[in-house]
Amino acid sequence: MSNSVTKGGMPKANSQVEAAEQKSEPNDRASLPLHWHNEVVTDITDVQSAWLTAQDLEQIRERLPIVYVDAIPVRVDDAGRVTKIGLLLRGRPDGSISRAVISGRVLYGERIRDALLRHIEKDLGGVALPQIPTNPAPFTVAEYFPDPEVSGFHDPRQHAVSLVYVVPVKGDCAPSQDALDLVWLTPAEAVSQNVRAEMTGGQDLLVQLALAHSGVLS
Repeated sequence: MSNSVTKGGMPKANSQVEAAEQKSEPNDRASLPLHWHNEVVTDITDVQSAWLTAQDLEQIRERLPIVYVDAIPVRVDDAGRVTKIGLLLRGRPDGSISRAVISGRVLYGERIRDALLRHIEKDLGGVALPQIPTNPAPFTVAEYFPDPEVSGFHDPRQHAVSLVYVVPVKGDCAPSQDALDLVWLTPAEAVSQNVRAEMTGGQDLLVQLALAHSGVLS
C-alpha cells in the first residue's frame, strides 16, 4: 500500500520541512501532473504537501486505524461484463514482491473519489481513464491487521480499514511509480492457483470477491 497522508486545509509547510518529509516517504508522494499532447491530463495528483514524518506516521499507526482505498481495475465489454482484470507486480508491506491490486491511503480532507483517481493514475498512468461513479460506494470493506489470523487481510505495519472498488478503465495503462509490472488476466486466470500463489496479504481474496460482485464467479 502506498503511504500518502496530508493535512487538508492547512498552509503548505516551508521548503525545509517539505524536503525532510518527502525524503522520509519517497514512494508515497503522488506524481506530478502528467502531460498528453502538451496538455495537463489531471491535477488530482498534484496534492497538498504537508507530509508526516516517518516517526509521526509510525506513532499514528500504533494508535489509530488508517483509512485506505483498494481498487481492482477491470476491462469490460459493451454489455458491461468484466473481460479482464489488471494486477500489478510490486513490493508488499510483508517484504514480498507479489501481484496486487491498486491500494493507498486517503488523505486528510480528500474525497473518496479523488483518492481513487489519484491512486489509479499513480499506478496506471495519467491516461488510464478510470470510470469512477458519481457517488462511489465500496462493494466491500477489507480490514487489514498486523495479525494475519484476524481477518485474512494482513498488513504487518498497521491496522487499516480499506474501502474496496471495482473500477473499469478505458484508456492506455502502464505500470508507474513503484509498480514493476501490470498484467491483464481473464477472470479464470486471475483466480487460478498459480496466480493466487503470487499474491499475499489477502489480495487473492479481494480479487475473488471483486469477480463475484461483478457476476463473473458464482
